[in-house]
Amino acid sequence: MDTTYYVIYGMLLLLSVFGLIVGVSNDACNFLNSSLGCRAGTYMQVAAVAAVGVILGACFSNGMMEIARSGVIVPQYFTFREVMLLFLAVMVANVILLDVFNTLGLPTSTTVSLVFSLLGSALGTAVYSLQNSALGSGLGQYINTEKAVIIVSGIFCSVAIAFIAGTIVMWLARLLFSFRYHRTFRLIGPLWCGAALTAICYFAIFKGLKSSPIMDPELMQLMELNLGSLLLATFGGWVVITAILQHLLHVNTLRITVLAGTGALALAFAGNDLVNFIGVFMAAQSSMQIADAWLAQGGSLDDLSMGALAEPAHTDFIYLFIAGLIMVGALFMSKKARKVTETELKLSSSNTAGKERFGSSPPARVMVRYALNTIRFVRRITPAPVAGFVAKRFEPLRPEEESSALYDQIRGSVNLTLAALLISVATSYQLPLSTTYVTFMVAMGSSLSDRAWGRDSAVYRITGVLTVIGGWFLTALAACFAAFIVALIMCFGGFWGVVVMLLIVGALLIKSTFFTRGDKQEIKLLDVNKEGAVHDFGEAAAGRLGRMIGIYKAMVQALLNEDRDSLKRLRKKTRSLKRDLELMRENEVIPTLSSLPSQLADRGQLIFRISQISCATCECLLTLVKAAFNHIDNNHAGLNEEQGRDLLALTDKIGRFYPNLTDMLVAGDYKGIESMLEDSVKLGNDFAELITRHLMHSAGDESGLRNGILYLTLLNETRAMVSHAFSLIRCIKELFEG
Repeated sequence: MDTTYYVIYGMLLLLSVFGLIVGVSNDACNFLNSSLGCRAGTYMQVAAVAAVGVILGACFSNGMMEIARSGVIVPQYFTFREVMLLFLAVMVANVILLDVFNTLGLPTSTTVSLVFSLLGSALGTAVYSLQNSALGSGLGQYINTEKAVIIVSGIFCSVAIAFIAGTIVMWLARLLFSFRYHRTFRLIGPLWCGAALTAICYFAIFKGLKSSPIMDPELMQLMELNLGSLLLATFGGWVVITAILQHLLHVNTLRITVLAGTGALALAFAGNDLVNFIGVFMAAQSSMQIADAWLAQGGSLDDLSMGALAEPAHTDFIYLFIAGLIMVGALFMSKKARKVTETELKLSSSNTAGKERFGSSPPARVMVRYALNTIRFVRRITPAPVAGFVAKRFEPLRPEEESSALYDQIRGSVNLTLAALLISVATSYQLPLSTTYVTFMVAMGSSLSDRAWGRDSAVYRITGVLTVIGGWFLTALAACFAAFIVALIMCFGGFWGVVVMLLIVGALLIKSTFFTRGDKQEIKLLDVNKEGAVHDFGEAAAGRLGRMIGIYKAMVQALLNEDRDSLKRLRKKTRSLKRDLELMRENEVIPTLSSLPSQLADRGQLIFRISQISCATCECLLTLVKAAFNHIDNNHAGLNEEQGRDLLALTDKIGRFYPNLTDMLVAGDYKGIESMLEDSVKLGNDFAELITRHLMHSAGDESGLRNGILYLTLLNETRAMVSHAFSLIRCIKELFEG
């Protein structure tokens, strides 16, 4: 056999390992978020429970490997060479797409990525095959259309079903328990946990272990025949056990229920989704074995049809076990796994302090508007006693009653149990669902019903959900198109086509692994009680003002020199500074003020004013830099000699105000600061004089129109920036004095 095929086989193995790591980073949110969101345990504790489920599920996932072999393609129409290139194209496209989505922090479906990558790669390979074939067959015969349509339709239908089910069940659960659920839970908690644990057991057995080799088919058949009695007995047993744990041993049974659901979902995830990561490699290994047997019989690989791939899969247990270990390692060590979980947790949170992860969008605004109108209509037609009862059950916790958890364990148990039920019911009807879609949309539905999305946050949360759903559809299109292009390049490019694509994917993976920018922003409260922390805040504000003045001086010099590259760098620096100031305001200042005691209100007001004025100063600076860059970028004439001389003199005066500011603040030299502020009046007169002089010159048409617009913009925005700067200095002085 040609060495090229062994190289392809080795690359498929390597890409499968990358796929496992990247894929687990993406799919970890499916079984971690509900436990993390309701504080059922730390990340490491929840991950440890999930790891057990992952290992078990991976070892019993043999039956699902047939999807990669014959679930989308019709293998008998492909030769050995075409199948190997097809599988390689799938892995190249799949790993790139999953890594891109993880880097963006957006959950997506590995099932969708696999199915549509197989579809795109099969189409690309089929185009090549038809060009080299004398038969007049069409593309349709290469695709297992019926099964592919069932898989895709099941995946996308689950979006609406899961969201609606999550909304309804969570509304009923909250109506039953309310947010102050502890008293009610003491009475009916065992029934609730018993029902949830029964559903989880049903999910683990019939969804996670149904196709595993450890389950005797006759035993499974017997269990299915007596399913009703078994479920009733299981429910009764769990009710008794949880009642004993709750009332006699004082154990938090809700926490046990949530963690059990985490393990069950992890088991099913590994058992059913492992094919998304190693299924293509295992199919390639089977292809290599078929080819070796064919060559041993004296056949030629050019004549080898891969129809044998349509036979049932028999995967070596050691591969499944090793894959499970890799998944567990990724679960514990991947920073991306934690980032993806943050997306769903952020959208499910009822906390509106700080910056929303997603912005606003027209569809979200329209949906919120219609929802508010619908709510008003329902309230008008609902009898007052009923409305009062419902309002009381949904009365949110007071701030002093709230915990640090994003939501309570009632919602966590609903998320896990309902996701388990939906997937198990669909499996009983042989309808494949995406674990990602079901768990995410159930969580979104439950958070909506739980009123986690208030009027101040609903439009941003809905935008987030639409963004994620749009990302799923984008995954399907991008996976199909990318795999189609990669397959064409490899098939028509031969050896060098394969080399080029592998170099590209290798470079992207290295860049993603070693050069990903750390952009994680955390909410950080400022300790306003401590003088040192307040002084540090003031000194930092003074330091940022110094940076702005430095950028301004460099901007003026670059404009006079008509240095486009320097202006471009300064524009980038200013944008970065503006972004940092906005993040500080959203993630530090505003959360601090929201929890500030009344006796520190004056100090908090000063901190807020410093933050606001800093942002306004930087906004003026950005306007200046952009105006200068656009003028030079459009190749307009620079400032004339008189304008340049006046602007340099003005810049020199501005620069003289700052250098000693920080030293004055630290030394408490407030008289020097007062003198500086008094001189600001003279600087304002200088601005007025320059503007008047320019307008008089403009009347004589001594300068061009665009030149004049730029100069006036510079003067007016500089005056505004300097005015903000002196206001900032006054606030910093008051902060240090107070």
